[in-house]
Parts: sequence; C-alpha cells; structure tokens
Amino acid sequence: MTSTEAAGSPRSRARRLLRAGLYAVLTAAVLVGVGLLVRGTWSPLVDLDESIVRRLTEVTREHPGLRRPLLAWQSLTQPLGLHLVGTAVCLWVWLARGLRTRAWWAFATLMLAWILGLTAKGLFQRARPVLPDPLEQAPGYSFPSGHAVNSAAWVCVLVLLLWPLVRRPLARSALVVAGAAVVGLTALDRVLLGVHYPTDVTVGVATGAGLALASYAGYRGWSPRDASASPAPQPAGGTHRAVPEESR
Repeated sequence: MTSTEAAGSPRSRARRLLRAGLYAVLTAAVLVGVGLLVRGTWSPLVDLDESIVRRLTEVTREHPGLRRPLLAWQSLTQPLGLHLVGTAVCLWVWLARGLRTRAWWAFATLMLAWILGLTAKGLFQRARPVLPDPLEQAPGYSFPSGHAVNSAAWVCVLVLLLWPLVRRPLARSALVVAGAAVVGLTALDRVLLGVHYPTDVTVGVATGAGLALASYAGYRGWSPRDASASPAPQPAGGTHRAVPEESR
C-alpha cells in the first residue's frame, strides 16, 4: 500500500478527523466557557479584568512615548492587513513552490479564523473597557479580541505553511520565535491601549491558535503524498527546483 493510499484509508481518516474534532472541541470549550462567564458578568473574572486594564493603561499614561508605537502596531496588525499578506504568501507557495493544496488549506483557515472572530463578537456582545481617560477608541464588541484571534491564527498558519520550505533548524527556530513575538506583542498592545480586557486577548489567542491546529490536524493526513519520500529526478542541466511536498 502506498503512502497516499494509507493516508486515505478509513482508519487513518477516522483518526485524523478525531484529532481535528478534539482540538476543535477544546478550542470551542474555552471560547464558549469564558464567553459565557464574561457575558454573565461573573464578578471575580470581571473585577480581575478591570483591575489589570486600569494598571496597564496607567503604565501607558506614565510613559507617553509608548502610545505612538502601540498605535502603529495596532494599525500594522489589523486583520485585513494580516490576511492580505497571508493571501500573498499562499499564492507564492502555490505558484512558485507548487504546494497547491497546502496553500488552499492555509487560505481557507485564515478566512475561517476571520469569520469565527467576527461571529463570536456578535454572539457574546461584551462591551469594551470603559476608562475615565481613554487612550484609544475602538468600534465593535470586545470579546474575543479580533486582533488576537487573527494574529494567532495567522502566525500558526504561516509557520505551518512555510515549515517544509524552511529546512535549517536555526531558521525554523527564528520563524517560531518571531511568530510568538508577533502574537505576544499584539495581545499586550490591545490591553495597554485599553481597548480590550486580558480575557479578550487570552481567549482570542487560544481561539486563533486552536482553530489553526484543528484545521491542520484534519489537513495533515489528508494531503497527498509527501514528495520527500520519493524525490523527483533533477534536470540534466543541473538546475535545481524545490520538490513539492504534495502532488497537485
């Protein structure tokens, strides 16, 4: 039996879907569980949220030079901008590197994360923090943070998308560290500006990352054969082309 046939066998398919479903259920449990607590204004969580927002926004006020870079980072990590960059990377991976199904998986997951974040906001309808001297105004609801959901999904998807193309361990480590920094800075930015509570960004990150991992768990075993198991012959002229990880 070939690797492609094994990946498509009923037993393999069931295991793949079970893993994906488990990750999806855990992600939904965190999102819905915390969402119901904040929607029901559970005092211990709400009081903790408000206390942290007040303290962190005071830090921003005490250091006026922070506000401009925080606003710049807010603009840089807008979901629309992230997804335009993500779409461009997906196109490059498809057209330049031949990984068509991997690129489509990545694009579909990014769009799903965007839709899920917007849907969750409308479902829980949590008001944004109310501060006596607001640093920034943001439209819409607060839970979960759209910046956090989309940045976490964006980072996870792009790291997984580019992983087979980044061969060197040091480069892979740099990719992961840079991605984690983007997510962490985005989450902190939202609270330092006073436009989100800590639970908004924490659950947002968990939702975006969980969705990406659930999606990848379902995609990984389904994707066509890994070409690394059967490298394609090189042209006689010595020109080297990257071997696609999957068939088209």
